[in-house]
Amino acid sequence: MPKLTGHILTPQGFVKGQLSMAADGRISGIVGESIDARTVREAGLPIILPGFVDLHVHGGGGCDVMDAGQSCEKIARTHAQYGTTSLLATTMTAPYSDLHRAFTDMAPAVGTRQHNAARVLGVHLEGPYINAGKLGAQPDYARPVEPDELAQLHALAPIKLITMAPEVPGNNARIAALVAAGFKIQIGHSSGTYEEGLAAMAEGADGFTHLFNAMTGLHHRKPGMVGCALAHAHFAEVIPDLLHVHPGAIHVALRAIPHLFCVTDSTAATGMPDGDYMLGRSKVTKCLGGVRLPDGTLAGSTLTMDQALRNLVNTIGLSLTDASKRVSTYAADYIGAHDRGRLVAGAFADVVVLDQDLQLVDIYTEGVAIEYAN
Repeated sequence: MPKLTGHILTPQGFVKGQLSMAADGRISGIVGESIDARTVREAGLPIILPGFVDLHVHGGGGCDVMDAGQSCEKIARTHAQYGTTSLLATTMTAPYSDLHRAFTDMAPAVGTRQHNAARVLGVHLEGPYINAGKLGAQPDYARPVEPDELAQLHALAPIKLITMAPEVPGNNARIAALVAAGFKIQIGHSSGTYEEGLAAMAEGADGFTHLFNAMTGLHHRKPGMVGCALAHAHFAEVIPDLLHVHPGAIHVALRAIPHLFCVTDSTAATGMPDGDYMLGRSKVTKCLGGVRLPDGTLAGSTLTMDQALRNLVNTIGLSLTDASKRVSTYAADYIGAHDRGRLVAGAFADVVVLDQDLQLVDIYTEGVAIEYAN
């Protein structure tokens, strides 16, 4: 089985040594001596980090999760090329018939080992239980939580994470039961107040979907959902493509939210040339590094997680250790995947190998090398 030598990021810090993988796809051991993290990029050895974990993936490689057929497999293969070793397939707000078809088609890819692909750990249901006044790029099919609908979809493919607007009548009253059933609840696409956010957190909601985007902003007399997140959240998503959120706002969130983690919110246009693509039922255009609706509204992104890491280090100014946690460890911890997002004996051998410029060299998913077109 593979053995990797270089500067390895462990939970205790960087070591100069060797990482061994076992036949069961897990890390069998790490040996080495501790080194100063500040020297990691200067010594000429490969940099070995946990594989990236992305909890908000709509598409990639020209495919959308809401497409029919084997789109989920293609999306997982596309993101593996950029170092993502596990992800949540993320749906759009849509009629039940569209969601049923999407769940049925993605079911074979969820929770099974796909060749040359990231592991799809489950589904992030981003809508339809959101506020029609904060759709962002979501189609206008928002509605309150429908438990029977949710149960039917979950039976087709496991839902790990639900984005919800708690101020929508009936939604807040459902949160505690959903949390007790094992779902993670994030607040997002919300016009709610600070107080409504606090009430949702009291019921068990404990995250925020793409912080700052599609939610009520911070004002000193009306703190809004952004204020609620900054004051009380331990976990929240952020899209660090430097288009969705200004670097200064990311700095604010980093000071306030201990386990702020990165997502791509990626679309079918990820890994593809400029042009027109579909996001659910909506046509979007990729140009100038972004994806937008015809009216100019940002509609997801073309961000990849390796670029997210570089943005955190090179633009935001985080240490490589901190940045790695925000593209791997914290997201894994949020959904309870404690055997991913970290390099330690017994964890899955989800590994990325980078050069001194933080460009990908090799990628391993559960101990198997991705056929990487570098």
